[in-house]
Amino acid sequence: MFDRTNLQVLANHARAAAENMAHTLHRTAHSAFVKETQDFTVMLMDRSGATFAVPMELGATWYPGLSYRRAIAMVDDYRPGDVAFTNDPYSGYVATHAPDTHLWKPVFVDGEIVAWTGGHIHNTDMGGAVPASLSRALTEIHQEGIRFPPMKLVKEGVFDEMILRIMSTNVRKPDLNIGDIKALVGALNTGERKIQAMVRKFGKVGFIEGVAALLDHAEAQARDVLRSMPDGTWEFADYADEDSVEANPCRLKLKLTIKGEEAVLDFTGSDPQLGSSLNVPSGGDPRHTMLLVGVYYVLYTLNPKLLLNTGLTRPFTCITPQGSVLNPVHPAAVGMRSLTCSRLRSVVFGAFSQAVPERLPAAPAGNNCIVNVMTTDERTSRSVIAAVNPVVGGGGAMPHRDGTNGSGADAAYLKNTPIEITETETPVEFVKYGLAKDSGGAGRWRGGLATEMAFRVFAPDSRITARNRDRSFFRPWGVLGGKAAGLSDMVVNPGTERERRLGNIDTAVLQPGDVLEIRSAGGGGRGDPHEREPWQVAEDVRRGYLSAAAAERDYGVVIRGGEADEQATEQLRARHRPSAGHFHFGPERDGYEAQWTPATYDRLHAILDALPIHWRFFAKTEIFRRMKGRSGPEGVLAAFDAVCERFPELPRPRPVREAAE
Repeated sequence: MFDRTNLQVLANHARAAAENMAHTLHRTAHSAFVKETQDFTVMLMDRSGATFAVPMELGATWYPGLSYRRAIAMVDDYRPGDVAFTNDPYSGYVATHAPDTHLWKPVFVDGEIVAWTGGHIHNTDMGGAVPASLSRALTEIHQEGIRFPPMKLVKEGVFDEMILRIMSTNVRKPDLNIGDIKALVGALNTGERKIQAMVRKFGKVGFIEGVAALLDHAEAQARDVLRSMPDGTWEFADYADEDSVEANPCRLKLKLTIKGEEAVLDFTGSDPQLGSSLNVPSGGDPRHTMLLVGVYYVLYTLNPKLLLNTGLTRPFTCITPQGSVLNPVHPAAVGMRSLTCSRLRSVVFGAFSQAVPERLPAAPAGNNCIVNVMTTDERTSRSVIAAVNPVVGGGGAMPHRDGTNGSGADAAYLKNTPIEITETETPVEFVKYGLAKDSGGAGRWRGGLATEMAFRVFAPDSRITARNRDRSFFRPWGVLGGKAAGLSDMVVNPGTERERRLGNIDTAVLQPGDVLEIRSAGGGGRGDPHEREPWQVAEDVRRGYLSAAAAERDYGVVIRGGEADEQATEQLRARHRPSAGHFHFGPERDGYEAQWTPATYDRLHAILDALPIHWRFFAKTEIFRRMKGRSGPEGVLAAFDAVCERFPELPRPRPVREAAE
């Protein structure tokens, strides 16, 4: 039996082992997206495939609750030296889009598997319809690149060259892919050695029992956090700007119920699976890590001493109806699931913010735009495809401080690549990279500022993909009197006669001399902005975070000569009336929800849920098209009647109208 001291010793060993794995991968990876941006994970897993240790210093932070159980079971006859892999989102539900290649390796002691090492790397490209394989415009999984169901990549220490050959034939930059995969295999080998060392220290039985105790301890910590919250039910919804190219908003809805030391997250009422690549392939797993990423952030905010492992997921149950955007069926496209996951985290944050408003921040930017360039390097006449930089927005304002600038909480693990490295490896020239003025939500505590970046290309037909473009219409929300943040934007040739605003479009073709400028959203504000100390507002103006006009408009602080004019400020603030309500969403969402009220959405989903899955997105799109001049639940029903009249093939069983009524 492990006492608290010995358990902490084991936890430290496991964490150190995971950090060693991460350093191995980080130092030997080939692509900038892995070695600089650090879009990778590594982990140690118990015999069932449940994660019990992850690094904290390197890599992505989405996967401390990931279980490889279903994928492990799809491969037979593991032997020492084997490494299995998959990148198929519908096989085992470990990989969640094709560029994420997951590998796992059994660790044997005395002929018995005692643990697994595992992890993923985000390949720069896996083939498919567009460079980097990802675009919102894609409509089925087959367009998103080559997929490998769970199979052995390494057999008793020897790579399967046929698999590598097939991959090389189908991807745009095979050297990067294979180099990163081999780096990950090296990391798994490092983890294997570290586990075997732990077994020697604690004994085989002691190690196995200790790993189980680590999972149990994390579960107990999560239950302690839930017990610190009031029992109750809270509902929240948020929107991705578009459910497909230039189309309608995608709504995610959550009903959070906390009872004692357990919680249910019911996502019923979220939109049906989409005819675009924004779907999240959870496979109906009630504790799928993608559904619970926002929960990890909430738990860790409330208890920074948490052990990060799969035990955290045990007190939570997620409900995701089949055929919804959070539980799609094959062959729905899923490549841009990270955009939807960003909005999913916002939904989770919004629900928990109502449960414990005094302890949680406003909304982070909720968009982590990953920019990839495919162009020709005129210096070498070779084609290049590379990740340029993540454009990550501001963090939401905290209960005790301003939001973090340019590094929004739930996407802070994505590291920026130094400009010098990018310009050396990719033929582009940066003309701007910094923080965007006036982009943080106003508040007693200001939301974090957005990031803005602009670069010039030099070769004809340079193709840009900027995945996860969002928050150009629905703002990150403020709380408790704080204001919503500034919106994101993407512009070609800004400030010239050839300026072209792209909105949420995530692909572009640029010609020599063209400049692409991308700005993220900011973080939401917290608390009444008129309660912010005038000297703090003046300091924001001096630093270039805030314009003098915004200081006066949003904070009631008059700036003269770089300082706050106390008398003028006092007079201006005397006329201020604080806003009511927990959230501030901004005029765009307020205007949208004047038509699309909760009751209107309830009627829409009653109709859609009664239809076969393959008709739902089509029916939603056609109903939206006919809602001009209509409103309310009866307007939705009238629009659906018009759709049925236009498309008599549309199934209309009796339960449709009965459910709607």
